[in-house]
Amino acid sequence: MRADRLVSLVLLLRQRGRLTAQTLARELEVSTRTVLRDIEALSAAGVPVYAERGRHGGFALLPGFRTELTGLNHDEALALLTAGTGHGEQVFGLGSALASAMRKVVDALPEGHRATVSDATQRFLVEPETDLLSRRQVTEDVPHTTMSEVRRAVLAGHKLRIHYAATRQAPTWRTVDPVGLVTVRDRAYLLATRSGAERTYRLSRMLGAEALPEPAQRQTEVDLDQIWRERCAHFLSDGHLSVQVRVSPARREELLNTAVAVRAEEPEPDGWLRLEVTYQDPWHAEWALWQLGTDAEALAPQSLRTSLRERAAAVASRYAESS
Repeated sequence: MRADRLVSLVLLLRQRGRLTAQTLARELEVSTRTVLRDIEALSAAGVPVYAERGRHGGFALLPGFRTELTGLNHDEALALLTAGTGHGEQVFGLGSALASAMRKVVDALPEGHRATVSDATQRFLVEPETDLLSRRQVTEDVPHTTMSEVRRAVLAGHKLRIHYAATRQAPTWRTVDPVGLVTVRDRAYLLATRSGAERTYRLSRMLGAEALPEPAQRQTEVDLDQIWRERCAHFLSDGHLSVQVRVSPARREELLNTAVAVRAEEPEPDGWLRLEVTYQDPWHAEWALWQLGTDAEALAPQSLRTSLRERAAAVASRYAESS
């Protein structure tokens, strides 16, 4: 609807400042001619939109312009409330702020929408603590003070001093330049650089954090999604073991729960599944596939097949002696 698009246009200008007609058209998924007509409509309605000419020109709002934009439609309000319900503490320690925002959203809705949206959110459950197999999902806790300092440094663009316990290493203090925060499956990560080198830190391994007054050395503009993809690709290629495996469909989820990543998956004629998965190292792969017994078969590398065969032979020999 045009009314929703006009609201989105104003929000874009408020949040991002001066934008060209081409940028607005791309963001709103309309033509530049439609954007120009919408700009004229906003001006006629009293919204102070003005155009700047020249190479770096575009459209902008007069400084200090504010307006109440509470025209959420039913689906937008439902999406916001559903996403926020029960996940506040997991989103970088913003639980209380998110709960307050949810109350404001509900309060801002028209009376007719308020009851229907509140009732609808009771019908959706997003990421419960247990799945159908009653396995409790492990949520990593980060102390509130640590999370607050990390968040403050990221948003202010200041250097951050962290007390970090890396895997199989004694905790040490280190100073980093924060780039951004990422949350994946209830795990939070700090993307940063240290002495110019890219680093990724798991927040649950931080024993303490302190935002420093010095400005961080980082780019003004950042594409966190692209950075995260690049770091994931580097992580998976850095010393990890790729394994070809056949598995019974009934044990597929158990296999996926032990793997670092899944590269490929396809069904086989006998009903089993063939997957290419990644493990941290050969010991990790041997341990994971041993748990599945005869419901999985390692196909490659040959060294893994050999280690599993030798392990099975040793177990068979042990029980043969006892009998």
